[in-house]
Amino acid sequence: MLDPQAMREQITQIEGKREFLVKLLEQPNLGTLRIDVNQAIEEMDDLIDEFKRTFPYDAMGN
Repeated sequence: MLDPQAMREQITQIEGKREFLVKLLEQPNLGTLRIDVNQAIEEMDDLIDEFKRTFPYDAMGN
């Protein structure tokens, strides 16, 4: 089992990958892949939101 700090680090990595997907959506030649990229972004957003609800950050970032 991961400790909360390790999970926060993984969520930070996921947030960075989310930004890559958002930039990918700007490509005009995605075709039907656009649907999959949108779905991945939605699922990442759900994961990030759920993590933040489960492990809220306090003022110290803990």
